[in-house]
Amino acid sequence: MSKLAYLGPEGTFCEAALRELAPEAERLPCANVRAALDAVRNGEAEGAVVPLENSLEGGIAQTLDELAWGQPLLIVAELLLPVEFSLLVRPGTESRQIKRIFTHPAAHTQCRDFIDRELPGAVVVHSSSTAGAAQEIANPESPYDAAIGPSIAGEIYDLTELASNIGDRNDTVTRFVRVAPPGTLPEPTGADRSSMVAFLRDDHAGALLEMLSEFSVRGVNLTRIESRPTGDGIGSYFFHFDCEGHVAEARVGEAISGLHRVSGDLRFLGSYPRADKVPTQIKRGTADPDFAEAAGWLSRMRAGAVQR
Repeated sequence: MSKLAYLGPEGTFCEAALRELAPEAERLPCANVRAALDAVRNGEAEGAVVPLENSLEGGIAQTLDELAWGQPLLIVAELLLPVEFSLLVRPGTESRQIKRIFTHPAAHTQCRDFIDRELPGAVVVHSSSTAGAAQEIANPESPYDAAIGPSIAGEIYDLTELASNIGDRNDTVTRFVRVAPPGTLPEPTGADRSSMVAFLRDDHAGALLEMLSEFSVRGVNLTRIESRPTGDGIGSYFFHFDCEGHVAEARVGEAISGLHRVSGDLRFLGSYPRADKVPTQIKRGTADPDFAEAAGWLSRMRAGAVQR
């Protein structure tokens, strides 16, 4: 049985995602995303499940940065998990008594309207996880009066659900990824995604366009692009890319190879099956046989053949 680390403690959305991705795996709760990924890097776990992006908030900064800067890991699977939040309190607490709310920054972002409308005077303090916030609230000596998190966390820590489904949108989804040490990639399925991180070689007009062109000229559709600061000063960024397709496919492999040529540094994060199972739409002239035929034609031309 494999052991998978996750953003804990028990009762997080991350644990729910892990249960779906690998129901038989032994679960190792960790204090934060870095700790979960480090558990894989140091061999304490065979893999980890961490949040990557949210349909309302966008990319999860800590995960994006850890995948870019930490010891390399590969994404091998993904899951799209619907997210619903509840207002959790110690038994006997009423709404008028809530002055300080404890929750994860992503949950705060997704529940702003509810907080502004129902608890306008409350101060929100950020925690490392929603389940961790619920665990803290369960302590009678806690300085916080309420937590925002999944209803299952309330059940685990014996809290009262004062309000349910309090998110600003009822269709919010978080994308979780399973990561593993570098090794054999999942086989292509025809409905895949590839991820990578690229750093600019130097800042000049059209630098980002040069990167994007490597995908567009080969008919590779980008499903996400996100910039993150390098920490080297205002205006210095690197970029996370997700694209349709598998690196084993000619058009995707050539696009990533081209990106490697024009970028200052490139980190490949993996090719893996898409959670939504949407097949990749391949433009005319960009299928593997098209690349093979073109390569053969070029070889003949280099050998001196003259053809139309």
